[in-house]
Amino acid sequence: MAGPHFAVWSILSDGEMPDSWNTSSDSLEARAVGIIVPVVFSLIFLVGTVGNSLVLAVLLHNGEVKYNTTNLFILNLAVADLSFIVFCVPFQATIYTLDGWLFGAIACKAVHFFIYLTMYASSFTLAAVSVDRYLAICYPLKSRHVRTTCNAVLAIVIIWTLSLLFAGPYLSYYQTVNFQETPICAPIWEGQRRKILDILTFVFSYILPISVVSLAYARTIKFLWTAVDPLEGISESRKAKRRVTKMIIAVAVLFCLCWLPHHLVILCFWFGYFPFNQATYALRLASHCLSYANSCLNPIVYALISKHFRKKFKQVFTCVLV
Repeated sequence: MAGPHFAVWSILSDGEMPDSWNTSSDSLEARAVGIIVPVVFSLIFLVGTVGNSLVLAVLLHNGEVKYNTTNLFILNLAVADLSFIVFCVPFQATIYTLDGWLFGAIACKAVHFFIYLTMYASSFTLAAVSVDRYLAICYPLKSRHVRTTCNAVLAIVIIWTLSLLFAGPYLSYYQTVNFQETPICAPIWEGQRRKILDILTFVFSYILPISVVSLAYARTIKFLWTAVDPLEGISESRKAKRRVTKMIIAVAVLFCLCWLPHHLVILCFWFGYFPFNQATYALRLASHCLSYANSCLNPIVYALISKHFRKKFKQVFTCVLV
């Protein structure tokens, strides 16, 4: 069970598998992975599919997104999350639970391409919505001609176009190879090319978007808490903007925290000491699960923070059950 996936680590390092490495599917570690991973990935798939489908239903019901740029970006984020869950999570789960890759070379390329495509789309969308909230709160009147539905749709088109370009190299990055007569889905690029692509991915999918998000929300929060005297009454409009901003900030923070271990593991692999053993394998697995879980957490945030989303979720449930 664990052997083929351990082999991927050996290919990653351009080295040999340690003689002491236990790759037997009968080992205690392998049996534990075979039980834990399907449960975790099944929960991610179930919660993510239901949650993001509810978000889409709420936003598309009665034209919720028609004249609201923030809702358009939330809709785009839900589409990216749902696409990742449907097209990537089930296949990725099999890497940890089956003896090999059973879905062929095209699926091997497509699944990893979709992972990075949706990751880029999510990070770029969070950057775009952070700028949208900054303009809406700090320049509500001046930004009206900028924060239009047409411009939001254009921004979303640009987001997916850039995501396609940045994720494109991963169509050739992975391929099916045979390990002990078992097909596995693994990187086939040589070390230096992989290192450059991994660094570029970290910079453009994480550092730059998070920098934009951090700067935009820092300025937004400063404006919210300094532009109005806390002792004076705050308008309902300002309160509503604060609630929406709080919700989007929570989503951005979760994205940052969930994907950080994934990127740190890769950076440690290239620039630090990262031996190939059961402990680092477990760390890699945990970072994968955490990054994948991000796609099912956003609907939970919406439900916890937004009264509007809670109300709409109940309405959708009522319509489905009736």
